[in-house]
Amino acid sequence: MLIALFADIHANREALTACLADAAEQGAERLVFLGDLVGYGPDPVWVVERVAQLIDDGAVAVLGNHDLATYDASISLSAVARAAIDWTTHQLGPAHRAVLARLPLEVPDEDRLYVHASPSSPADWTYVLGAREAFHGFRATRQRLTFCGHTHQPALFSETASSLPHHHVPAAGRPNPLLPHRRWLAVLGAVGQPRDRNPLACYGLLDTTANRLTYVRVPYDIDVTARKVLAAGLPTALAHRLSTGS
Repeated sequence: MLIALFADIHANREALTACLADAAEQGAERLVFLGDLVGYGPDPVWVVERVAQLIDDGAVAVLGNHDLATYDASISLSAVARAAIDWTTHQLGPAHRAVLARLPLEVPDEDRLYVHASPSSPADWTYVLGAREAFHGFRATRQRLTFCGHTHQPALFSETASSLPHHHVPAAGRPNPLLPHRRWLAVLGAVGQPRDRNPLACYGLLDTTANRLTYVRVPYDIDVTARKVLAAGLPTALAHRLSTGS
């Protein structure tokens, strides 16, 4: 089975549309959304409605901290993120917030676990930035494969018996063999707001038969999204960072 994994869409309609089209062209049979459907971007209503349709068709989705912040004001966010969430909350109707409120923190699926932040404590929104965070993530789950987002930076960690997990920076378009005698934790980067100095949208393709994970970079019309951000009155930094991937 070929599974497409999307993290951190952040209300970026153009990026999600491009990634969904690419996944369909690649023959993806299942879709998984790893949280933060909204926040930062200009199209929260469209993204929530599109993902809700896909969930009805069998897709899997988990809750992100920005999703939670639309109905829980106690969530800690930066000033820019808070301004974007305040704007987002006013765009969403009760039905949209209900979709987000129904999302679980994590979803186990056979030998896989889907979660937005670290599986060591999903509700604390811990970032998996390095080997130590990955180590705690491995300790918290029995699944062989864990997929998360939250950092906006692609990374792949493999568990070892004698040292901290190995940290790999995956190359786009190159399949990564997920050797069956090891456990793996994959951070999928971001569809809607990459932060690895590459502005192209990022998503993952997991081939469960071949045990391979490919990080895919997809071009989209960044200028259109940036103009929407500015037209909505969202912080200008959110428009500028789209073109730099920072």
